[in-house]
Amino acid sequence: MNFAEPLIPATLVRRYKRFLSDAVLPDGREITAHVANPGAMLDLTEPGTKIWLEPNDDPKRKLKFAWRMNETDDGTLIGVDTSMPNRIVKEALLARSIPELADYENIRPEVKYGENSRIDFLLTDPDKPDLYVEVKNVSTSRSPHLSEFPDCVTARGAKHLFELAEMARSGKRAMMFYLVQRTDCHEMSIAADLDPAYGEAFQAAMAAGVEVLAYDCAMSPQGISIGQRRAFIR
Repeated sequence: MNFAEPLIPATLVRRYKRFLSDAVLPDGREITAHVANPGAMLDLTEPGTKIWLEPNDDPKRKLKFAWRMNETDDGTLIGVDTSMPNRIVKEALLARSIPELADYENIRPEVKYGENSRIDFLLTDPDKPDLYVEVKNVSTSRSPHLSEFPDCVTARGAKHLFELAEMARSGKRAMMFYLVQRTDCHEMSIAADLDPAYGEAFQAAMAAGVEVLAYDCAMSPQGISIGQRRAFIR
């Protein structure tokens, strides 16, 4: 998935009101950028952090920049935009570049299911049980090479787990797909200490037959694409 415009570097000043951030461009201008991330963004919002912004000239958009990635001192890239994973996974599904999911004939995004919910992707095939796939963005890492989800309490995330568990109990396949938007992690786990209710819901979902798949990303200021499967530690 290529960005509409190549990203430009900036220095973070602050993040505030959840979806807003101020940053300084290389020419010294201070601008306000949108950040599509409702989470805590642990360790990602320190003033002075190098970030990457996507510019736009759309007259319908009030803000002319969107915060897409962080870059650490050692060159690690971290995707902070939680709207990206569905786009990345959709592109990968259509390209059949996720081997574990490549043999499903039909791919339908945003299908209604459960109680007033929509599954990110419903995969169907005449010879296989329907597969319900929920995608989550992973950007938190508190230990070297280990990514974690969630980064704060997420009642919505727990609700998705309950509904996937119901699908599994009904004889369908159900899967949590965690997309790790970090270039420094090769393992992933659940941060149950940050949200005990999510941790409990996750364990219940696993017991019901919900599957787990974790992939990382290939990232650059030009775009983000699906990377490699990563080990999931329960």
